[in-house]
Amino acid sequence: MNKQIEKFQYITGQHHLHSYAELAKLAYMNGCRWVQLRMKGHSATQIEEEARKSLAEANIHNGILIINDHPEIARATGAHGVHLGKDDMQPSRARQILGYEAIIGGTANTFDDIIRLVDEEVDYIGLGPFRYTTSKKNLSPILGLDGYTEVMERLKELEISIPIIAIGGITVSDIEQLLNVGLHGLAVSGAVSVHELFAGNIRQFVNKTVLNNQIKNIP
Repeated sequence: MNKQIEKFQYITGQHHLHSYAELAKLAYMNGCRWVQLRMKGHSATQIEEEARKSLAEANIHNGILIINDHPEIARATGAHGVHLGKDDMQPSRARQILGYEAIIGGTANTFDDIIRLVDEEVDYIGLGPFRYTTSKKNLSPILGLDGYTEVMERLKELEISIPIIAIGGITVSDIEQLLNVGLHGLAVSGAVSVHELFAGNIRQFVNKTVLNNQIKNIP
């Protein structure tokens, strides 16, 4: 089975006008194919409820739904996979729960983190932060473009091929230079969350990253 890792990934955040599932629906409706449902501070019951609603929208729009932090909820709802932070369950354990067909991603802040995740056989890696962001507490040191460039060069030297997704304070104007250093794609949350501009912001990112149809296939 091939797993498609999309170049543009939207991560849900709190919104005063919309529920998490409504944000997922809006993202799918405006061309985003990959939504990561991230609901920090909510109960498992609340997350599962929003996940089921979001998955229904993903299925309507031929999209992918990834659950942040909770492989057991991904399994219960039938979501496409899970994204695991550095303090979450080990990816190998999540693989036992979800099976080979599920997409499993992990968070990295350093090159050593990447090597650990490669050894754990994740399907993609979210690497960041690119710059300061208000979307996440306890932020790790900023990588910047130079940091990403160094990481991609080291991976090339070691002949390691895995989709690396940039994250953290990314704007539309950053997309071209990030992709030019060899990154597979990018993930955003706060950058698209300006309330009345949400749909238009999603479309802007999609136009820059998805419409060229450069999707990484994993054998």
